[in-house]
Parts: sequence; structure tokens; C-alpha cells
Amino acid sequence: MASRTEKPASPQGCTNFKLRQLTRLVSQHCEPYFSETGLKTTQYSLLSHIDHLGPLAPGQLARRMGLDASTLSRNLQPLVNAGLVEQLPGEDARSLLVQVTTAGRAKRAEMKADWKRAQLSVNATLGDERVRRLHALLDECLALMREEAAAE
Repeated sequence: MASRTEKPASPQGCTNFKLRQLTRLVSQHCEPYFSETGLKTTQYSLLSHIDHLGPLAPGQLARRMGLDASTLSRNLQPLVNAGLVEQLPGEDARSLLVQVTTAGRAKRAEMKADWKRAQLSVNATLGDERVRRLHALLDECLALMREEAAAE
């Protein structure tokens, strides 16, 4: 039994690696629910964000989603190629806006049930209370990391 004067043990291991392991496993768990749709979970998330926030400039979308520009571009291009997202002229000749097309809205609506089944399966695997605590902890950590990034 630990004495009252002992400090709690410091975290062990690499936080970045552990988070990446978890996100890979959750993605692997969820991908089968989306396999028949032709889109990946990341593309569904992107489509949902554009539908909710758009039309908007890709840079704004990247900031809102916490993505770098190259990751956004790589994930956006298949949606554009599939006709689910369109690029529109922005305020000047150098800028673009992205928005979901009618086909994109239909695809998102079709996939919403797949997303729900995937989420319920993750909840069943981890337990609802653990998922609630995980979401709260992630939100708290995201806020702290964003504050740190804004201060730099």
C-alpha cells in the first residue's frame, strides 16, 4: 500500500503513440460499417463538417477540424472527384470555397445510419460511461492544447 507522502507515479510511455494506437484501433473497428458506402470514416466526417459549416474556404475548414492543409486536401479530393463536394470561386481569383452537393447530402444521409451503428458498437465495446469520460477528457485536452498553440 502506498504511503500518503508518496507522489503518484509519472505517466509512462509516449502519449502521442498511445493516442495514435487508439485512433487506429477505433478506425479499424468502425471502417467495416462504412465498407459498402465507398467512403472511409474520415471522409464521412469531412463531408459532415462541410455540410454543417459550408460553404467555406478550405483553410477555414482545416482550422475548424484541426487538420493541416495537406491532410485536408488529400481527404477532400476524393469527395470532389466523386461529385459529393464542389469547389466554388471565392471572393477573389485566388480563393475557393467548398460545399456539399445534392449528391453529397444524399450520401451523408445514407451513411448516417452506418455511423450510428459504428458509434453504438464502439460504445458497447468500451462501455457508455467510459466513452462519456473519454469524450470529456479529450475535450479538456483539446482545449488545453489549443490554448497552448494559440499562445505560441
